Amino acid sequence: MTSEARTPQHHDPELRAAARHIGRRRFLTVTGAAAALAFAVNLPAAGAASAAELDARRITDDPFTLGVASGDPLPGSVLLWTRLAPAPYQPDGGLPAERVTVHWELAHDERFRRIARRGAATAHPEFHHTVHVEVGHLDADRVFYYRFRVGDWISETGRTRTAPLPGSAAASLTLAAVSCQAYHDGHFTAYRHLAADDVDVVFHLGDYLYEYAVNSAGGARNYTDRTLPALFNRETVTLEDYRLRYALYKTDPDLRAAHAAHPFVVTWDDHETENNYAGDTPENSVPPEEFLLRRASAYRAYWEHQPLRTPQRPSGPDMQLYRRLHWGRLAQFDVLDTRQYRTNQAQGDGAKVPGPEVDDPARTMTGETQERWLLDGWRTSRALWNVVPQQVVFSQRKFDRTEPSRVSMDAWDGYRASRRRVLDGAEAAGIENLMVLTGDVHVGYAFDIKDDFDDPASRTRGTEIVATSITSGKDGADKPANWDTYMTANPHLKFYNGRRGYVNVTLGQQRARADFKTVPYVTTPGAPVTTAASFVTEAGEPGLRPA
Repeated sequence: MTSEARTPQHHDPELRAAARHIGRRRFLTVTGAAAALAFAVNLPAAGAASAAELDARRITDDPFTLGVASGDPLPGSVLLWTRLAPAPYQPDGGLPAERVTVHWELAHDERFRRIARRGAATAHPEFHHTVHVEVGHLDADRVFYYRFRVGDWISETGRTRTAPLPGSAAASLTLAAVSCQAYHDGHFTAYRHLAADDVDVVFHLGDYLYEYAVNSAGGARNYTDRTLPALFNRETVTLEDYRLRYALYKTDPDLRAAHAAHPFVVTWDDHETENNYAGDTPENSVPPEEFLLRRASAYRAYWEHQPLRTPQRPSGPDMQLYRRLHWGRLAQFDVLDTRQYRTNQAQGDGAKVPGPEVDDPARTMTGETQERWLLDGWRTSRALWNVVPQQVVFSQRKFDRTEPSRVSMDAWDGYRASRRRVLDGAEAAGIENLMVLTGDVHVGYAFDIKDDFDDPASRTRGTEIVATSITSGKDGADKPANWDTYMTANPHLKFYNGRRGYVNVTLGQQRARADFKTVPYVTTPGAPVTTAASFVTEAGEPGLRPA
């Protein structure tokens, strides 16, 4: 992430004309009406523009170029996703503005000899021919296989699963945490290894894509055998821009393999829209109403291209992404959104010595409603492990050995009153085994969450596991240049590694274990994977120790 100011280049002539010729008040009125029409989330009604149905025999190229995915496993339900795009790098995906019938199958076995459920769904052009199928009435705690068919075309096979029944004593759960996959910074090699890994579910903690331009060589991928279209060599601003960028990412074979192998639980950070935005405040000094139109475009494209359920459908520039999942009595997952509702960064953002503003109780990272939802959920939780998948570093992270030290205004260090309320809420709810999962910073960290971060002897309240990036930051290093400074300035920091990769976390009845998986390079393909470090934390005794 950067705090460098940029002026986005708008490629939609109508938007440029509106910004140029319409006053702010009238612009807000016009774009508000446009958003209500263009980003309505109800399924298209009969008689709408999509009423015509495409004869599947007219699809002469593979429509499943973006693969398949599943997400948000529930005890009796799975969510299946695909998007039809015979020409993924074209704005229309290679299909006319007509609806397409997509058949799906869910089976107990990989050869589809024992079918559990089957049906048909409609891929609407209004949703860019994406399909979200919520399959219910399934047995809990079971593995399933799924596929889609359009005409004679059959998708690759995906593997998914349901969660255990509420209240059941699940013995264990293995999850992977991933984040930050800048296409232009390298190959998604870590996803190829993750696809072969034995995990139950993958948590994506944000920055699924980046808004920055990708040149014809794919940036650091340095393609010599292919040339990317010029339409990717611009910043994403419009709905078409974001849709095309998802197409670019999802054609990557390693990302496709990971999605096909495991169900994903996704949440965003900033780059799915714009770097370091905060609520309705953009990074740059564009009119807020113009930014909200951009945010609406980004949010709609995000929902269209992710395995998300109906409650997450956006409405204009708003989308409720925070939600709660359970794994029997073993784990409760409170998935947060720390971008959409936050107060603007204090002190102009960046790395700063904290001033009074960071302790202002009126400032919030989550917004009041989401904060209340989180704390209320903890009060009723009966889970052994309470896990919070979210975006930015929760624990204190000093950048200097000298005092006062700089900290990140974009992380929870810039919202200390908000962090204090969360920790106090966990204390009031009697949460003993708190684990925070984090992305964003392109390195792997393991933190003890302290009651008072400035007092190493204070009580440990939980653990924070920070997943490094898939590619962002390029190859990285095992010990970045600031390794000694960070390890000295932050006694609660137990591990710091700057390579790319992901984290495996196994939650058990007695302990949790975190294995930091890294690859030595991403600027060329084919890197091996190693375990850089492993840590455990005992149930009822928060704090990390080497495994």
